[in-house]
Amino acid sequence: MKIIDTHAHYDDSWFDEDRYELLDRILSENVLAIVNMSVDLPTCEFTLSLCERYENAFGAVGIHPENVNSITDGYLDKLREYAKNGKVKAIGEIGLDYHYEGYDRELQMKVFKELLELANELSLPAVIHCRDALEDTMSILKSVKPEKAVMHCFSGSAETAAELLKMGLFISFTGVLTFKNAKKSVRACEEIPLSRLMLETDCPYMAPAPFRGSRCDSSMTVYTAERLAQIKNISLQEAIEACNNNAVSFFGLTV
Repeated sequence: MKIIDTHAHYDDSWFDEDRYELLDRILSENVLAIVNMSVDLPTCEFTLSLCERYENAFGAVGIHPENVNSITDGYLDKLREYAKNGKVKAIGEIGLDYHYEGYDRELQMKVFKELLELANELSLPAVIHCRDALEDTMSILKSVKPEKAVMHCFSGSAETAAELLKMGLFISFTGVLTFKNAKKSVRACEEIPLSRLMLETDCPYMAPAPFRGSRCDSSMTVYTAERLAQIKNISLQEAIEACNNNAVSFFGLTV
């Protein structure tokens, strides 16, 4: 059964040597669809070009928190224009990231709120990034109340997952779920209903075991599905089918 990767970054330079050869192969072999994320306005343009090239490539447009310093007046209008493309299925990825020194907390929070409000305005789901910023992220989610959102690359606790579920969010796991030290993620996955789970790679990052540390691509989503199936005590096909159905419904994919 082919699988959907709900979060990829095929604009990344790690794919420069074989980007389209790789996509041609995996989309014909074992990947049903890809949702490519944007991190700034140039990657929004790339995402639209990818959507045009491949029938089963879809996109999200947005500003990653690490890139908020690059925005200019009118950036929201530009995103509105991009979002008119029928293959743009979300606003993302957006959120907060306090991991590296020198981040601008106030600007990140301002832009995050604006982008969540844009998602609501356009009736599009939001794809949320949260790194070392859980308290502020939860506060903004409670304040803005996105109509539909997913916490991507989840590695938090079961307690945090429960709070996100109460707010109506979906939760998505990467290859981190396969890591030996991912006990917290496994515990959270045990508690999250299958109906609220999605699968992703965040490629080229987060390659699952046994590829950890190497370049990841969407064909590796199946390794996370296998681990999820083990955790949920279901078959691999059941896990893929459930997560695919969730992705199709959440993003409004035509596959």
